[in-house]
Amino acid sequence: MEVNVEKFKNIILDVQKDSIGEELGIEPGDILLKVNNIEIKDIIEYMFLISDEYIEMEIKKRNGEIEVYSIEKDYDEEMGIIFENPIIDKAKSCKNKCIFCFIDQLPPNMRKTLYFKDDDSRLSFLQGNFITLTNMSDEDMEKIIKYRISPINVSIHTTNPDLRMEMLNNNTACNLHERLEKLAEAHININGQIVLCPNVNDKENLDRTIKDLYKLYPSVKSVAIVPVGITKYRENLYPLKIFNRESARETIEQIKRWQGKFLEEKGIRFVHLSDEFYIMANEDFPSYDEYEGFPQIENGVGLMVKLKGEFEKYLDSLDGNRNNKTISVATGRSAKKFIDNLARNLSKKYPNININVYEIKNNFFGETITVAGLITATDIIDQLKDKRLGERLLITESMLRADTNVFLDDLTIDDVEKSLKVKIQVTKNNGKDFIENIIN
Repeated sequence: MEVNVEKFKNIILDVQKDSIGEELGIEPGDILLKVNNIEIKDIIEYMFLISDEYIEMEIKKRNGEIEVYSIEKDYDEEMGIIFENPIIDKAKSCKNKCIFCFIDQLPPNMRKTLYFKDDDSRLSFLQGNFITLTNMSDEDMEKIIKYRISPINVSIHTTNPDLRMEMLNNNTACNLHERLEKLAEAHININGQIVLCPNVNDKENLDRTIKDLYKLYPSVKSVAIVPVGITKYRENLYPLKIFNRESARETIEQIKRWQGKFLEEKGIRFVHLSDEFYIMANEDFPSYDEYEGFPQIENGVGLMVKLKGEFEKYLDSLDGNRNNKTISVATGRSAKKFIDNLARNLSKKYPNININVYEIKNNFFGETITVAGLITATDIIDQLKDKRLGERLLITESMLRADTNVFLDDLTIDDVEKSLKVKIQVTKNNGKDFIENIIN
């Protein structure tokens, strides 16, 4: 979900059906003023204050009248109120100038919200965004602890203070270990992320980072490592390289050694690589169980293995009778081979269904960007306009702005359907949904 960086009032956008809010007559357009006589400054404060069996809520109605509601409810029962601004307060922007920042590599003239760099602990808790802890005051740190904002996702990159200051271009980046220790002492759970840059924070530096973070286990629950991404718009920025087959294989072997050590000591692997490393190295993914519950699936860590497991389990439960049809799938270069394999297995069970899998080359951002989530409508239209697409074209939900039908280039599903003259079917990132959207 993108944050509206312009609207900061706690205006109510919607009220869920059959919720306490609906029963009370709270309506879209009403404004939340106070809970238990405390003015609400952000969504975390709101969530903390309503987590009680008795609360008082002060609402300014659309006609200007002030209503005070006395509410008895279950301790963890929600009000069903959805705010126009998801975090109520203004989102805190990032003051870093990271050498690998993807936003700095975006083309001009895209929608304004895409250029907004957030570094907000509330978005980390609510939406899984990663924060660096560099743009936080001591008061912000205390609020995390007071309101039990847990888990939070932290962009680590390196635990070497001097290197971290260099990578983030922020002199306050050196206090990472101190802040992680403070959160650990307060029993706040942390998921760490490392954007790995060849010849910068890899190899010996990566060893140091993993070792330092492991000392904070179990407060640091998991660490995900993702490769740096470079677009064709990267100009006048830090000279970064990308991983190749050899360097990806070296990194896989390095992480295997650490996983073996941790597995022997604690019974957990702790650190995991994103799927891209295995694709670049042309190596098999780890097994389903090796991902230990997929704690960082949103980082692309084990996404394909999880999807394959769901796919096979659901396929085994189905019969083999379906009508003749042709379905197409659009994906990125990274996932092409994987989706081809799924399509072949599905066609074995349903020989009447023809599945075309089309690789979309990323002309918009550049061919070094190979993930499906950064494919634009423009590239889909340009590359599929003369293709045999059949009844439907499947795309993954990760291609769209969250909770909308809008692609990164601001074209919509309707635009693609009109251009290609085919129905677009959006599929979730799970194996069952992939099958259902093809056979039914």
